Parts: sequence; C-alpha cells; structure tokens
Amino acid sequence: MGGEDIEARLSDLAKEEGGESFPAELVDRLLAGHNPVKVYRSHRNLTQAQLAGATGIDVDYLSQIETGMATGSTKVLAALAQALDVDVDDLI
Repeated sequence: MGGEDIEARLSDLAKEEGGESFPAELVDRLLAGHNPVKVYRSHRNLTQAQLAGATGIDVDYLSQIETGMATGSTKVLAALAQALDVDVDDLI
C-alpha cells in the first residue's frame, strides 16, 4: 500500500469517526518536532495577532510559546486548543 493509499484510508477513517483529517505536510511538521501551536495556527491560516486576540493573550507571549521560550499555562493551552479547534493533547 503506497503512501497516498494510506493517507486516503486514514482520511476516510477520520471522516467515519466524525473527526478532521490533516494533510501529510502538517503531520510531517509535527513529527519533525515543529511547535504544534505554530503548526496548527499556520494550518488554520491565522496570524499570531489573530490567534492571540482570539485567546486573550499577548502576541509576544504567543511568540514565546511558539518558539519554546515559554510553555504556556494549562488555561492558555486550553484557550489555544479551543481557538485552533484541536484537543489540548495535540498541543502538548
């Protein structure tokens, strides 16, 4: 089974379960160790200012979270997850 076949099957499974499927590029970036907040923000086509505004945090703080200089409190991670429409676990 080729990579495209596996991706299509995983997408079908996610749809059957009512979940969202993500492109392989997003998954590759996460597996490569890129910051999940930044990856999902980019996938949702949001700027840092837009995401910070949606979550009530400062843009500088969001930048620190995305660069690994800050981890973000549980409350902030929950707000980010809600704004990005992902589970908190996806951001940890």
